[in-house]
Amino acid sequence: MEGAGGGPGGMRKASSHASMAADPDDFDLTRMLNHRPRINVDRQRSFDDRSLAELSISGTASRGGGLPYMESYESMYSPGGGLRSFCGTPASSTRLSFEPHPLIFEAWDALRRSLVCFRGQPLGTLAAVDHSSDEVLNYDQVFVRDFVPSALAFLMNGEPEIVKNFLLKTLLLQGWEKRIDRFKLGEGAMPASFKVLKDPKRGVDRLVADFGESAIGRVAPVDSGFWWIIILRAYTKSTGDLSLAETPECQRGIRLIMNQCLAEGFDTFPTLLCADGCCMIDRRMGVYGYPIEIQALFFMALRCALLMLKADAAEGKETMERVATRLHALSYHMRSYFWLDFQQLNDIYRYKTEEYSHTAVNKFNVIPESIPDWVFDFMPGRGGYFVGNVSPARMDFRWFALGNFVAILASMATPEQSAAIMDLIEERWEDLIGEMPLKISFPAIESHEWQIVTGCDPKNTRWSYHNGGSWPVLLWLLTAACIKTGRLKIARRAIELAEARLARDGWPEYYDGKLGRYVGKQARKLQTWSVAGYLVAKMLIEDPSHLGMISLEEDKAMMKPVLRRSASWTV
Repeated sequence: MEGAGGGPGGMRKASSHASMAADPDDFDLTRMLNHRPRINVDRQRSFDDRSLAELSISGTASRGGGLPYMESYESMYSPGGGLRSFCGTPASSTRLSFEPHPLIFEAWDALRRSLVCFRGQPLGTLAAVDHSSDEVLNYDQVFVRDFVPSALAFLMNGEPEIVKNFLLKTLLLQGWEKRIDRFKLGEGAMPASFKVLKDPKRGVDRLVADFGESAIGRVAPVDSGFWWIIILRAYTKSTGDLSLAETPECQRGIRLIMNQCLAEGFDTFPTLLCADGCCMIDRRMGVYGYPIEIQALFFMALRCALLMLKADAAEGKETMERVATRLHALSYHMRSYFWLDFQQLNDIYRYKTEEYSHTAVNKFNVIPESIPDWVFDFMPGRGGYFVGNVSPARMDFRWFALGNFVAILASMATPEQSAAIMDLIEERWEDLIGEMPLKISFPAIESHEWQIVTGCDPKNTRWSYHNGGSWPVLLWLLTAACIKTGRLKIARRAIELAEARLARDGWPEYYDGKLGRYVGKQARKLQTWSVAGYLVAKMLIEDPSHLGMISLEEDKAMMKPVLRRSASWTV
């Protein structure tokens, strides 16, 4: 890729195999690490409370304004924080805002022990707390997607400095030249992870980043850039500090991510084409194509980017126009073609095939005989969900938790669809929640299908790992979705199930079995995002106003997108 050496911030070109030592090249970003955020005490209406309809692409709209804040969870905020701890980081207040469960203190202690420091600044959290044993030897890194619940926990606890440090350093890593087997990655790519190494010769810390060259299957992470934008928006929303997102460096970083995703090509769909292993499901699981997890994160990142980009420059204005156009098309596509409920399933069951022209009902030529038998029993009379994948002659009917919950939080799902997803959770509690929340995917694939889809992957055997395993980290997403849809009983019941076993089992990465009864056969203990996911869920339940940093209100402008017939249809 082309490096960012000539751009804002003076970011240098470097190989991703190289490391970053202390030098003056990164002074523009590291200088900001010591600046405390501006807390917007009055909590005036911020830039992300506006809808697309209100947003002026022409750049004439002002940021803020005198309108009152929305009367919803987005308008409420109660900062925490207090004492200071090791590495110069703030410590959790000893007076928690909710009735402390004994697990809370143990969880906070574990989360703090996972903190990584770089040049005296806390930079992120390790994937596993205890990295002294051989089984977690490769978990001595800060993974971008793994840090998300940790970032939210620190923000909810009034500790934004840690998150700010993380955002700035990963932004600096984005400027590195990213080369894998003599091939350069796109300029906007964010790393999958990075580690801090001690340089005994120079006596300084240095960073080593992984952009996919060390990953299983050598796949670059598509989701890292999306999560970075989402965390940046959460930081901005939580602190009221607009200055970080509005720096030239952050603005450029957002634009680079957007440019990479919005590049025009031969694809006729507004969704993002991806390979297996590019997201949380980081191994071959048949999610190549247009996986729901990536599409939901893409949608949310687009909305967050549109809210944070500045239109006072030609580059920002042009990017905003492209983002707004893509959002309209993506919203229509996902709500229309990825959604499945009882009526839609019945319609697909009766589809005709080989339909030609723009009048076709079966637009993707899905063969009704390809519908798996389990779907007919799984689909309740009330409820629905976004299917795992849609592409020509292919519809992956599997349930994927992360994509569906992000769809709710980003308002990619309509209010009716969001309610239907929660109805499905209630109706299929044993299948999707079981004894340990919650299934990452359902159902498991097995036998000959498992051999073909996973390549005989010994880790993704049935009801294990990503093949129907249960992941405690998803608890925070379930809780957030429950709060947004007003279904708190579901969240409380799921949290109680998790509390009964998580600490006793040593905070494992995942659970196995159809009901999630068994600690995963290769699950690492003291998994940081299992700890952080629980903490975020607890803090959300106690103070639902925190949801405002991770949730977006529905945009009425996307409900009825303007559809124009292609000129090629009438020529």
